[in-house]
Amino acid sequence: MRFDEQYERYLALAGQALQAQADAIFQDGSRVSEAARYSLFSGGKRVRAVLCLAVCDMLDGEMLRAAAYAAGVEMLHCYSLIHDDLPCMDDDDTRRGKPSCHKAFGEDTALLAGDALQTAAFEAVAGAAGGGARNADAAVCLAGAAGARGMVYGQELDLCYETTRASESQLEQIHRHKTGALINAAVQMGAIAAGASGEQRRQLEEYAYGLGLVFQIVDDILDVTSTSEALGKPVGSDAHNGKSTFVSLYGVERAQQLAQQVNARACGALEPFGEKAAFLRSLADKLLVRRR
Repeated sequence: MRFDEQYERYLALAGQALQAQADAIFQDGSRVSEAARYSLFSGGKRVRAVLCLAVCDMLDGEMLRAAAYAAGVEMLHCYSLIHDDLPCMDDDDTRRGKPSCHKAFGEDTALLAGDALQTAAFEAVAGAAGGGARNADAAVCLAGAAGARGMVYGQELDLCYETTRASESQLEQIHRHKTGALINAAVQMGAIAAGASGEQRRQLEEYAYGLGLVFQIVDDILDVTSTSEALGKPVGSDAHNGKSTFVSLYGVERAQQLAQQVNARACGALEPFGEKAAFLRSLADKLLVRRR
C-alpha cells in the first residue's frame, strides 16, 4: 500500500473514533461542548493519532483498541493547543486557518473547552474496547506525558526562556517535554495496544523523541520562512514573544542540517523492525520536509 493511502486509512480510523467519542461525551446545547468540537474538528494532520495506529498495525495489534487511544491522544493534544493560544500563554488569534478557540468563543469558554477535552481524553483511553490492564497502562502513559513531568513542564520551560536565551541542550530539554513527550505517548500507546515487549518499546521511544525534536525544529524554521496563509496560524510569533528557537540559535541552514541529522538517528532506531517499519520511516521523512 502506498504511503498516502495508508495515511488516509489511519486518518479515517482516527476520525471515526474521534466522532464516536465526541458524540458520547459532549453535550448538545452546551457552549463549552460546542467550543471543544470546534477545535477538535478544525482540521490538522492528526500526526499523533496516525503514529498510534501505525505502531499498533506494525506490531499486529488490536486496531479497535488503538483507535480509541488515538482519539484520546488527539483530544489531549487539542486541549493543549487551545490553552497555548490563550492570551496568558502564546496569545495567538488563529489556529489551522480559523479563529482560535478563545477568539471564537471567549477566553472563559475556551479554557473550559480545553479542560473538557483533557478529561475526555482519559475517558476515551480507559473505556477502549478490550478493557483491562492495557487500558490502565495507556492512561498512565498519557498522563505522564501530559502532566508535570511532560508537556506541562515543557510549556513551563518554554515560558521561562522567553526572556533568557536557551542553549541547544536547554532547547532540547524544552521540546523533549513540550512536543516529544506527547508524540512518544502516542507511539507507546500504539505499542501497548499491541502488547509490545519492553525492548520494542525502548526502540520506539528513541524514534518518537527524535521525531518530536525534528517536528519542533521544522516548526521553528517554518515560523520564519512560511506564511500565515500556508501554516494556518501566525508566523513570526516566536521572535515577537522573544522565544529561544533553533533558528534564533543557529539560523535556518544550520537548523535544517540539525533536523536532518536527528531524523537519520530516529529512523535508525527502527532498524530492528525491518520492512514493517517502512511507513514510520516515510512519515519521519515527510515531516522533515513539511511546509505546514
